[in-house]
Amino acid sequence: MQRLDFLLRTLRYRPMQSAPNTPEPPPATPNLDPAEVERFGRLAAEWWDTKGRLKPLHDQGPARLGFIRDHLRRHFSIANEGLKPLAGLRIVDVGCGGGLVSEPLARLGATVTAIDPTIDSIAVARAHSASQGLDIDYRTTSIEELAASGAQFDAAVCMEVIEHVPDPAAFVRSIAEAVRPGGMLIFSTLNRTLKSYALAIVAAEYVLGWLPRGTHDWNRFVTTGELGQFLTQAGCNEPDCSGIIYDVMSDTWRLGNDTDVNYIAASSKPRG
Repeated sequence: MQRLDFLLRTLRYRPMQSAPNTPEPPPATPNLDPAEVERFGRLAAEWWDTKGRLKPLHDQGPARLGFIRDHLRRHFSIANEGLKPLAGLRIVDVGCGGGLVSEPLARLGATVTAIDPTIDSIAVARAHSASQGLDIDYRTTSIEELAASGAQFDAAVCMEVIEHVPDPAAFVRSIAEAVRPGGMLIFSTLNRTLKSYALAIVAAEYVLGWLPRGTHDWNRFVTTGELGQFLTQAGCNEPDCSGIIYDVMSDTWRLGNDTDVNYIAASSKPRG
């Protein structure tokens, strides 16, 4: 019950504010849900509020980053254990939002290109990274447009995005196209299980009313099996999955075997 109470409290509804627009036009691609883009645009001003509605993403950050760092180091046989173990790797952060993952990847030495279709989120991300002295290539674009341009990266990360697109299989294919042979793709998302329905839909939206009804579409949650299928259909290997679990005793998030709600997965792309 403590874990349920914590997860529900982190989803408590708060009014959304807008960040200033930039002159860049949003990308034109059929695999975007305009309602989702608009919703995240209204949310943009809250990206770096560690106590606000996005608190769970900040709290999950260390566990997610540890998974990303360790899998990239192991896959690319990186022996560097210093402050910048990802130096030399070109990484694209797909659906970067305000840069919550882009910034730590840049601090670890990676050359980061971060993309998002939401104009306001990119504006917030640029402003925040500039205040931190980080050189990140933020772009208001879609992965489809980036892949069509011929851009190639050593790795792609995509955190909590795939459950918001109309065609997740096509989305994964586009990400795979932007990763060079021998590269790696890493996703985090919500599993479509009875447990996730109970926590994220029934309790939060309909029982307690802490979220507006319809905030989440459980039908868009992606099971571990479906993600594995999308990846293999895109020419990648079966993913290595780990759950992202809230530890009540330590009030922290950690990696573990329970993938029923939140999980993170890494898949490699075979060499040509």
